[in-house]
Amino acid sequence: MEIIPAIDIIEGKCVRLTKGDYAQKKVYNEDPLEVAKSFEDIGIRRLHVVDLDGAKAQHIVNHKTLEKIATKTNLVVDFGGGLKTSDDLRIAFECGAQMVTGGSIAVKNPDEFTRWIEKYGGEKIILGADVNNEKIAVSGWQEGTNLDLLPFIKSYTEKGITQVICTDISKDGMLQGTNVLLYKKIQKEFPSLHLIASGGVSQISDIQALSENNIHSVIVGKAIYEGKISMEELKKLRIEN
Repeated sequence: MEIIPAIDIIEGKCVRLTKGDYAQKKVYNEDPLEVAKSFEDIGIRRLHVVDLDGAKAQHIVNHKTLEKIATKTNLVVDFGGGLKTSDDLRIAFECGAQMVTGGSIAVKNPDEFTRWIEKYGGEKIILGADVNNEKIAVSGWQEGTNLDLLPFIKSYTEKGITQVICTDISKDGMLQGTNVLLYKKIQKEFPSLHLIASGGVSQISDIQALSENNIHSVIVGKAIYEGKISMEELKKLRIEN
């Protein structure tokens, strides 16, 4: 099981939201680099960094924080939030992101997103599929759409996407468990896809449940910051896997 801690950034600080609601923001650390180093110290290899200011502003904002994490750790960083133009993408890669996640742009500007895939390939461009009742949501989850999840993913696997981060918004930040049935459904439909589950992990058993159902990657955020999953537990699970 690949465990990918999440660092969400607002005003250069490590925060978490509940169900994507900016009004329900909680600051966990003033220094995201310190948090990133603590993950690296227990053997974590990959980090999911989200520029929440960027998601709201519709362009990259916290690239300096990304650069600090990328240059002062050896973590593989995938970065998302507000990436809308080729210039945003250039800045993200120049600041050390090794992969970027595109969600809203894949809905609102599919031609541009397709150009990204063609230029950088499925190893560097990740599809962000954020869902509520299996309908895609965009703009930092502030906007719903009528797009169904599975056809949306299919349209991009046909264009070369190999990795998808799927976040169940109704679960995110709630610490009530993950939507295992949803991820099983996606995995069954797209068996060769690198599916990354996100949203709702509240304890180690949630990660184990995903692993038992052949979901091999999971993003974990609030459960770590709220102390529901300890760093020692993460270290032990990483070693066992």
